[in-house]
Amino acid sequence: MSIPGHGEDKLNAAYAYGMQDAPEGATDAQRQSAGAQLLVQTISQLSGLRIDHYAEVDLLGFFELSNIVGGVEVNLCQAVDDSFYSGAVFPAGVQTISGADALKFVRQRHGLPRGDFDRIIRQQVYIAGVLRNILSENVLLDLGKQRDLADAAGDALTVDNGLNLFDLAAQMQSITAGSIDFQTIPYVGDSEDDQGRYILQLQDADTLRAFFAQLSADPDPATPETPAAPETVAPADVAVAVFNGSGTAGLAASTADQLAAAGFVVGSTGNADSNAYTLTEIRYAEGDAALANTLAAAIPGASTAQSDDAAPGTLQLVLGSDFAGVGQAVEAPPSTPAVAGEDARTAADTSCIN
Repeated sequence: MSIPGHGEDKLNAAYAYGMQDAPEGATDAQRQSAGAQLLVQTISQLSGLRIDHYAEVDLLGFFELSNIVGGVEVNLCQAVDDSFYSGAVFPAGVQTISGADALKFVRQRHGLPRGDFDRIIRQQVYIAGVLRNILSENVLLDLGKQRDLADAAGDALTVDNGLNLFDLAAQMQSITAGSIDFQTIPYVGDSEDDQGRYILQLQDADTLRAFFAQLSADPDPATPETPAAPETVAPADVAVAVFNGSGTAGLAASTADQLAAAGFVVGSTGNADSNAYTLTEIRYAEGDAALANTLAAAIPGASTAQSDDAAPGTLQLVLGSDFAGVGQAVEAPPSTPAVAGEDARTAADTSCIN
């Protein structure tokens, strides 16, 4: 992927590049901050999201966090023995791990059926276990326990100046394990780059952005409000200039006849600046929203937008290939299915994993 200022490389190189970019004489903390900033910038560029806060835990911090919560229960489908690489040696079944064993558990990828993919699931499962412990112990409802946990986590985590762990704990008080979702970014598979390094291949940029947009979208309200009816006027008060952008010869003229029959005032017809419009558009000048609403009611599904090119008092109707006629809904474009991440699970899921 593209790392700002450094070209194409693996995502985990962004932090190192950022540290290298720190000015000469910078302290370790300043170099780490520069690394975190470039990593955030890289992920934001990839995902299209604005990232508000940053939290970092190193290997020592992870070790300490696992002990703070008193260990985490995990469930392995099969026994594993990765003595040579991660040191992970665990039996099959449910078991509680912490400290050094927890670190081995989340680091193993050799010997797992899907390598890094299964390691990602392990890391999610471990974080889920930590959250279950915190929620089940009612830590978030006890101010004293909150403070102890935040103090301990403060020693194990590096966070940005704007992230207050006490405020975060307060926001989590009404959350249940079942409402915490984990998803893995959509991927294609794994391979090697030009330098022979192991890489995970992600889906194309459009798919990734759709995935991240879905994750950050506001949930649908439980009881949506009924929107107020848009302001309209009589069709006889609406002047329309019709432009054919559909590529279908004669469509502007025939549409003008249909609009006139429906009571609208047609001022002119002609070709649009392109014949490749796929969507029908209604453009209007500032203050003419009621006119646009009236025309939109006669062409359901057409988009409306204020435009500096539209003359006051006259709408611009740009016909796209979806146009089906006055009084007819435009042909809806094929719906884009929601992009779900891989291996979705919640923090309440205790089923066995690799």
